[in-house]
Amino acid sequence: MSPPRCWIARSGRWSSAAGGITSAIAEALAGAGVAALRYDKRGVGASGGDYYRAGMGQRLADARAALGWLAGRAAGLPLLAMGHSEGTYHAAQLAADGAVAGAVLLSGSPRTGGEILAWQTGQLADKLPKASKIVLRLLRTDVVKAQRRNQDRIMASSRDVMRIQGTKVNARWVRDFVTYDPAPVLARVTVPVLAITGGHDMQVPPEDVEAIGRLVQGPFEGHVAGDLSHLLRPDPGWAGPRGYRRAVRQPVSPELLGLITTWVAERWGRPSAAAS
Repeated sequence: MSPPRCWIARSGRWSSAAGGITSAIAEALAGAGVAALRYDKRGVGASGGDYYRAGMGQRLADARAALGWLAGRAAGLPLLAMGHSEGTYHAAQLAADGAVAGAVLLSGSPRTGGEILAWQTGQLADKLPKASKIVLRLLRTDVVKAQRRNQDRIMASSRDVMRIQGTKVNARWVRDFVTYDPAPVLARVTVPVLAITGGHDMQVPPEDVEAIGRLVQGPFEGHVAGDLSHLLRPDPGWAGPRGYRRAVRQPVSPELLGLITTWVAERWGRPSAAAS
C-alpha cells in the first residue's frame, strides 16, 4: 500500500441516525490513497466528557485538538477538513484559520442556526403524514408555533441541560447554534472548498450551496446532488427524517463519494496504481 497523499480530519457522532456517512467516505478516500482521521464527538462512544453539556465552542476546540494531533504525525502532507451538517461550521473555521489546505462541506449552510431551524420546521410540517396532520388539527396544535415556543424557552434559560416535552436537550448547544452566523467565517476562507448538499435535503436548503460559493474567497466547487437527503442517500419520495431508519440500510450515494474523491485527486495528486 502506498503512503497517503493527504489526510482528512472529520468529526462525527456515532448513532444509528448517523448512518455510517463518515466511514463510507473514509473507505472511498482510502481507495484513492487518502487517509482519514475520524473521532466521536465529546461524550459519545469512547470519547470523554458530557455530550449534553458541550456547546459549539467545545466542539470546535475538539476539532482543533484533533487537527493538531494529526499535524504532528503527517509532516509534509496537505491536511484537509471535512464536515457534515454541524461539522461544516467547524471545518470552515479550520479553513478560515489557515490550518488546512482545503475543506469539504457536506449539507452545510451560510444561514444562522435560528434561520435553519425555522426553515426545517416549515419543511417537516409540510411533510407530516396525513394521519399526523389530522391529529394535530384535532389537538389544535401548530407545529411551527410549538417549535418556536420550545426554542424561546431554551433561549431564555442559562441551563446547560433541559427537558423539553420530556426529552433531554443540550440547551447550551441549542443557544450556541441558534445565534451562530457562519457567513463571516466562510468569507475568510481562501483555500479550495467543495460544497455538496442533496437536492432533497429537508434540514438545510439545497440552494445554499450557491450562497456558500459567493462567500468563500478561494477556488470553489459546488453541487446539489440529485434526490439525496440529509443522510446523503436517495430520497425520491421526499420522506425526509421519517425515512431515515430505512435509509441507513442503504449505502451512501456513490455519486457523492465520487465527487469527493475526484475533487481531492484533482487538487492533491491522482492516486497511484498501487494505492488501495
